[in-house]
Amino acid sequence: MKNQTYRMTMLFDFYGEVLTERQKEFFDLYYNEDLSLAEIAENYGISRQGVRDVIVRAEAVMTELEDKTGLLKRFMQMRGKITAIEEAAAAIKKINYRLYENAELAQLADVIGENAAALKE
Repeated sequence: MKNQTYRMTMLFDFYGEVLTERQKEFFDLYYNEDLSLAEIAENYGISRQGVRDVIVRAEAVMTELEDKTGLLKRFMQMRGKITAIEEAAAAIKKINYRLYENAELAQLADVIGENAAALKE
């Protein structure tokens, strides 16, 4: 993964629903809204350490789920393969256009590209 913040926000997208409301709220404020621990603590009337503890627990829960399920890892691998499929379909269309002008081949390349794009959504 690119960096820790990106990894945590991706984990939150996948596993955020298993967190408590407080964990979700603090995690969102810290990672997505870019508030500091001190700012969150001040807004909620608790200590900076209390906010940190909630966020660390949330990270641990989501990391443990990822370790057990591997959903994020598989998603990232699949995303790369879908991009490769889209690029191959585009290359087939380009070669077909330049050399063969076969309508059926162009249609099949379109179907491959459309299905790969649908998988990305």
